[in-house]
Amino acid sequence: MTSALLLAAGRGTRLDPLTRLVAKPAVPLGNRTLVEHVIAWLKAQGIGDVVVNLHHLPETITRVLGDGAHLGIPVRYSWEREILGSAGGPRRALPLLGSDPFVIVNGDTLCDFDLAPMIEAHRASGAAVTLAVVPNQHTAHYNGVLLDDHDAVTGFIPRGHSEPSWHFVGVQVVSRRVFEPLDDGVPAESVAGIYRDLLTSEPGSIRGWRVTTSFVDVGTPRDYLAAVLRQPDSLPAGLAVPESSSLTRCAVWPEATIEENVRLEDCIVAGPVSVPGGLEARAAIIVPLDVVRPDDRVRVQRDVAIYSLDLPPGRV
Repeated sequence: MTSALLLAAGRGTRLDPLTRLVAKPAVPLGNRTLVEHVIAWLKAQGIGDVVVNLHHLPETITRVLGDGAHLGIPVRYSWEREILGSAGGPRRALPLLGSDPFVIVNGDTLCDFDLAPMIEAHRASGAAVTLAVVPNQHTAHYNGVLLDDHDAVTGFIPRGHSEPSWHFVGVQVVSRRVFEPLDDGVPAESVAGIYRDLLTSEPGSIRGWRVTTSFVDVGTPRDYLAAVLRQPDSLPAGLAVPESSSLTRCAVWPEATIEENVRLEDCIVAGPVSVPGGLEARAAIIVPLDVVRPDDRVRVQRDVAIYSLDLPPGRV
């Protein structure tokens, strides 16, 4: 059976301050975490086992996944003392991956398409890398992949371009030979590094696989809120909201509590935080005080910190 590597080592800086609490793949999405949603999709697609690479707040992922028994699929871990990047990470994980080719999937994206035909097409084509792509509808936001008429990748272009292109959705099938020449423990990038080299040294060895799929990119807090609201169980089971309080288009983490006379709209309530009675906020992130850093742009009310949903905490 095919193995998969789930990339989860990044710091998730665009999702700050949520990623001060947990690694990005461990953020709650309804009654499951993001990483559990991704692994459930991999299992449904016939993947036999999953390796997860770890660096930032690794315990927030391992305590959710364990050995994968509750998900019905074996899970192991590739540890990175230093972040090794999108190519260095797979090189480190190679000894744990039992198949050739294997699947790599980003730990911060959700999509839904049939994976088996993509794996079979990769094997049949002899490609080194096959990237799942959709039409790039947001060229100002996403980098682009260029394909020829035979679905061979001919180049990568940065966001902000006007040329018609495809968007890589974070799922790829790769052959081990792509990463084997790399030195273990040395940071390296894929699309921004060795894949560009492959386009020159082996034209046609990187291919695109055109898919029709829903695609959720959990990048910023606003993206995260939108992803939560797409879930049928957007608020956690067991959350007690007093009759005097109202939550409109909000994401609330399971360990949070809501007191009386709270009014929240377009808000994220994250971590072990008790939203104090009478608090009113709109387009905000509410977190425990202990995540606040010096000079953050933040409002404090009683025992909670309130950040803007649309402005990075930054430092003034």
